[in-house]
Amino acid sequence: MTRRPARRCAPSPAPREAGPPAPARPADDVVGRTVQDAYRRYARKAKNWLTGYAARGGQVYCGAGCFACCNMPIRVSLAEALVTARALDEAQRVAVQAHARRVVENARTARSDEEYVQRHRTEVGYCPLLDRATGSCSQYDARPTRCRDTFSALPAVYCEAGTWEAMNRREREEYRRTVARTPGTDGELHFIAPLEHLSEPVWVAAARVMRQTWGVEVWGDFWVLTTLAADPAFMQAVEAGQDRAAWQAAARRGLAHRALLEFGA
Repeated sequence: MTRRPARRCAPSPAPREAGPPAPARPADDVVGRTVQDAYRRYARKAKNWLTGYAARGGQVYCGAGCFACCNMPIRVSLAEALVTARALDEAQRVAVQAHARRVVENARTARSDEEYVQRHRTEVGYCPLLDRATGSCSQYDARPTRCRDTFSALPAVYCEAGTWEAMNRREREEYRRTVARTPGTDGELHFIAPLEHLSEPVWVAAARVMRQTWGVEVWGDFWVLTTLAADPAFMQAVEAGQDRAAWQAAARRGLAHRALLEFGA
């Protein structure tokens, strides 16, 4: 049941220390290597596509120092979150856990998906792994698929929170016309669609290795799963294919929310 980015239980208990990460296990290493291999294959395909896109006159507006999209919600597999969790130092684990708690609180109180996304961008805020001084990701090599395949065919202002909401009717109509005539988009949004399609094998590989290794797929919010990937009780339950026990471990951390943590066989 490969699921691409989608969201939404009880009051959270008092925060706990992030603590040391769960010790690496052979099974987890297999999962991590599978994801990293898929990342490398995607990088080669994306590079080739972008080279051809540029040769045809296409332009990508993303670049070093641009972080307008780094406050968007991100959905990932636990397989990907495990890769990120293994790369974090203690300070980053603490920051990611704090961010995850804000994500859960937003999901608990948002009245709609639209409000959830809007508040994530304006109130939950930027990913704690973003270096705001340089505009770069502090864990670039361990970033998830959604961060790897999101490219803009229009200037970064269109990626910023509030831009669409601030447009008047005429400006929105011009945006739609511009997107429709810009190569590489899906005709509706300014993001480059073929790069998202090329990343599908990463999602497929993650789903397959989770089923084969753990007997269960786990999907959800990036920061919630990255925090839980470092929790020994949660990971032990997942590795045993015990989704109920894993849910209970997440609940003890205040991170169990149906829209942010999903299990499937």
